[in-house]
Amino acid sequence: MRKHVIGIVLLVLLLAACAPSTPAPPPTPTGPRTLTIMTHDSFDISEETIAAFEEANNAQVEIFKAGDAGLVLNQAILSAENPLADLLYGVDNTLMSRGLEAGIFEPYESPLLAQTPDHLELDPEHRLLPVDYGDVCLNYDKGWFAEAGLEPPATLEDLVKPEYAGLTVVENPASSSPGLAFMLATIGHFGLEGDYTWLDYWADLRANDVLVTDGWEDAYWGHFTYASDGDRPIVVSYASSPPVEIYFSGEDFEEAPTGVVVADGSCFRQIEFVGILKGTQNRDLAEAWVDFMLGRTFQEDIPLHMFVFPANENAALPEVFARFALIPEHPAQVDPADIEANREAWVEQWTETVLR
Repeated sequence: MRKHVIGIVLLVLLLAACAPSTPAPPPTPTGPRTLTIMTHDSFDISEETIAAFEEANNAQVEIFKAGDAGLVLNQAILSAENPLADLLYGVDNTLMSRGLEAGIFEPYESPLLAQTPDHLELDPEHRLLPVDYGDVCLNYDKGWFAEAGLEPPATLEDLVKPEYAGLTVVENPASSSPGLAFMLATIGHFGLEGDYTWLDYWADLRANDVLVTDGWEDAYWGHFTYASDGDRPIVVSYASSPPVEIYFSGEDFEEAPTGVVVADGSCFRQIEFVGILKGTQNRDLAEAWVDFMLGRTFQEDIPLHMFVFPANENAALPEVFARFALIPEHPAQVDPADIEANREAWVEQWTETVLR
């Protein structure tokens, strides 16, 4: 009986060996994964740059614009249990403490941080990584001052002198990002206490007939003498405004037609960050996107799309920025945690001093 069983087993094995083999099914093709970046309405980068990331990572990038930076952050916090995106870009140093305290970001120490200046890295735990920066400063119309025979302002203090009465337009910090940044510059420069505080400065500006608008567009395009039929040759804008003016004019200027006040403490530096949102299902792809944003391809595309400066020190500036942009060496400093703790109170104090 035992020999009979063994014979049957051997026969079965022999038949199996002689049977034609069934080919293995082909591997199922893996389609691109979708990576969603939540950002503000001002985000802009070339299609070619995004396509470069998609091709290199077999991915499809979706840009989810969700309002201004404050609204974007609020939505990300409210949806923390069911995140709306994989990453958030556009939180700046006036809002970062709120985002960090909400605990919505996952740490990631990108190797590209080695190419970023230390002063732009404000989160030692690497939950928010710097992508770009821009300086909010006073801009002035060089031609107007030349015709008037008056020296352009060189410091914040100049604006309260009698000869500059009625020449300046600023934005309301309650409704304008550059308006808030300029208010913070005055806080950092003049301080909260002492014989002459930031509120004393604003009281003097009011007495010197400063004009306040709701937003940058109305201030720059509605009242600034270089860009409109207005009568204000000094405006709160950006250090990048002169090269942007030249870029869009299409003309070949020997020097920029507008100037920037870059004296110590006269500007406020806005730094924009990217962070990986907790709960992402694409952690590896999100890390790749952070690296991409901090790399030269993306960084060199920033200036002529979002008109700010790249955080990567190795990124080359376009010629118009390299020739005409001014970067303040010592902008005013205000701790992000102090901004978060006092923003509403400071805006209310400003309103009481300037508008009421």
